[in-house]
Amino acid sequence: MSDAPTARTIDPDEISGRDRYQLLTSLVVPRPIGWISTWGVNDEPNLAPFSYFNALASTPMLVGVSIGHRSSGPKDTLVNIRARRAFCVNIVTEPFLNAMNSTSADVAPGIDEFGLAGLEPVPCKRVSAPFVHGCPAVMECELQQEVSLGDAPNTLMIGRVVVLHLDPSLEAVAGTSAIGSGSASTCREAMGGQLRYAGHCDLRPSAGIEHLCLVPAFFYLGLLRSTVPPQLE
Repeated sequence: MSDAPTARTIDPDEISGRDRYQLLTSLVVPRPIGWISTWGVNDEPNLAPFSYFNALASTPMLVGVSIGHRSSGPKDTLVNIRARRAFCVNIVTEPFLNAMNSTSADVAPGIDEFGLAGLEPVPCKRVSAPFVHGCPAVMECELQQEVSLGDAPNTLMIGRVVVLHLDPSLEAVAGTSAIGSGSASTCREAMGGQLRYAGHCDLRPSAGIEHLCLVPAFFYLGLLRSTVPPQLE
């Protein structure tokens, strides 16, 4: 018989909600942050990060964000997407980490998180949503489908990407549409001349940031800690 330790067996229904969240989010990595921007009911801009976000399909190009519910009702992002049937995904890069962290604050409905974070909203070309000025990669999305997740206090919003905005510094790999190492110079400058070429499974923490995020490999990579606040769910 093997002397290897016996694997732990965990029944998710027998641990706390916080333990389930910490366990799941520490295992399913890397996982990008969906920095979602919308227009509010009175045309005020709204911006919030969500850790349950990912690509779902390429044809058509679909992304999904699972939005947690407050005990008092749906979050502003969910309300706004339902009303406008649109949202933007702003890809978080290293220079925007502090701003992204600021927009995770739990503020009253109608508060302009762009203003709180010192960011400028830019109206989209095709959809009824704003995006973050200066963000090097943005996806304009039309709501494709809303999916109830049963007993989970989350709603999955699936968006169809109809327009992408890419900074000129984000160069494609020769002969492809994939963003690759041609984007290195901009990243190197932003990181004080230090750049590590990273694969999609590489993680790197950032010093001085309380809550960190994962971003695509051609950008700065960080580790999303399991102690993120509930509003990031």
